[in-house]
Amino acid sequence: MAERRYFGTDGVRGTVGTGFFTPDFVLRLGWALGTVLRREGRGTVVVGKDTRVSGYMLESALEAGLSAAGMDCLLLGPMPTPAVAYLTRTFHARAGVVISASHNPYPDNGIKLFSGHGEKLPDAVEAEIERCLDQPLTVVAATEIGKARRAVDAGGRYIEYCKRALADGLDLQGVRIVVDAANGAAYQVAPAVFRELGATVTAIGVAPDGFNINLDCGSTAPAALQYEVRRQGADLGVALDGDADRVILVDAAGELVDGDEILGILALARHEAGTLGGGVVGTQMSNFGLEQALTDRGITFVRAKVGDRYVMEQLRARGWLLGGETSGHVLCLDRTTTGDGLVTALQVLSVMRARRRPLADLKRFMHKYPQRLLNVPLSPGYTPDDSPSVRQAVAAAQAQLAGRGRVLLRKSGTEPLVRVMVEGADAREVEVVCQQIADAVTEDMKSF
Repeated sequence: MAERRYFGTDGVRGTVGTGFFTPDFVLRLGWALGTVLRREGRGTVVVGKDTRVSGYMLESALEAGLSAAGMDCLLLGPMPTPAVAYLTRTFHARAGVVISASHNPYPDNGIKLFSGHGEKLPDAVEAEIERCLDQPLTVVAATEIGKARRAVDAGGRYIEYCKRALADGLDLQGVRIVVDAANGAAYQVAPAVFRELGATVTAIGVAPDGFNINLDCGSTAPAALQYEVRRQGADLGVALDGDADRVILVDAAGELVDGDEILGILALARHEAGTLGGGVVGTQMSNFGLEQALTDRGITFVRAKVGDRYVMEQLRARGWLLGGETSGHVLCLDRTTTGDGLVTALQVLSVMRARRRPLADLKRFMHKYPQRLLNVPLSPGYTPDDSPSVRQAVAAAQAQLAGRGRVLLRKSGTEPLVRVMVEGADAREVEVVCQQIADAVTEDMKSF
């Protein structure tokens, strides 16, 4: 398949108003999506967004493009990505669109696309949409122009879905929870889900102004949540990202519980209950301690490339149910069709309640190996794998850590960054080696 020009590992993403990511592009993207869908007849596209100020503008552009192609729009307003996936299915829509840049800062935005089944669009469909972008934009006959309407109580529908996601129900009476919604798409629904299940909830990161999404809050900046959990004497902290498809937890002592630990907690509980449904899929970034803990208990663990679409590919190919990323993007295919931070948190709470054990006890199943991740700003067009000096630095690091650690160097699929990850038994050595590789990348880019 030819290299994709616009679609990355999680849809189309960019800084609004720069490069290709402009309102004109989003209008044409909406038209291209509508044109591809229209080949099988007219239908409805569900459209949600997060709380970025640019969302208003991009929603209008997307709506115009879809309408010009003859597709109707159902506008949800601010709504988590997994809610859009769910509502796309329940409204029997042809596709779902989320206007969001997830965990990125507010100047960025993006377009994520779902099929009518609430799953990420296949690569082949994305490629066809890209081909349509090269065609002149046309408008269907006036009698065929699409219409747009606002959904009624979309948030309420999703709240009820989350509450029903666990077949055995979940009573959170007496549980004290702090929820950080990252000033993002879940700022209304996230606190409501836990409150309606009986928990005593303190909510932070629930005052979006268009500019403060993910700003010193949410899963990428959980310090405020850690402080609030300790201050409130809460049992649990829940940190979502801007579109609420990922979650990081905080135990009663204020210590972080990342996606690897969450994935392991769920895997072990399902394994003991006989509901795991195969093995577990992680990524190249997953801590070796997770792999070791699962394999020691007879659970098969495989690694996919970084990105939830690649985790999904492995799960589908193997017929498995559970996989995820260190970032907290967890896939439970018997519960949802995409990552859902709220449903993931509820499943962990269900394990805590069933075993009558605090989160701090549950996460002790694994010994986490020291791991260091550095993000190096990426120069346009630069590829670290093409650099002899960078390859040499990586080879030297791998030789130094042989048998005691590993190195991963990759370009981010969602941000203009080169990610350098080093893992090993010795924390100090990991820190030094990671910095050496990052310095090599930085130095090489100066001459690029």
